[in-house]
Amino acid sequence: MQFPFVIAHGGLGNFDELIFVGIGVVFLALMAFSWIRSRNAEPVEDELNVKTSTHDTATSPDAADRFRLE
Repeated sequence: MQFPFVIAHGGLGNFDELIFVGIGVVFLALMAFSWIRSRNAEPVEDELNVKTSTHDTATSPDAADRFRLE
């Protein structure tokens, strides 16, 4: 019985299906590994360098020119 080519074109015979599926499995394994690793990592707050503003735009001189976000 001939194996039907479903995913790949069949130029290498039956092995191209195995190669194609194998590459997909390796890719999914690497993505799962990186996702698990990133989920278990502690967030680093010092590297963000987020500066917050203490300036109140509602009382600034140009407050009439701004739209208030609600």
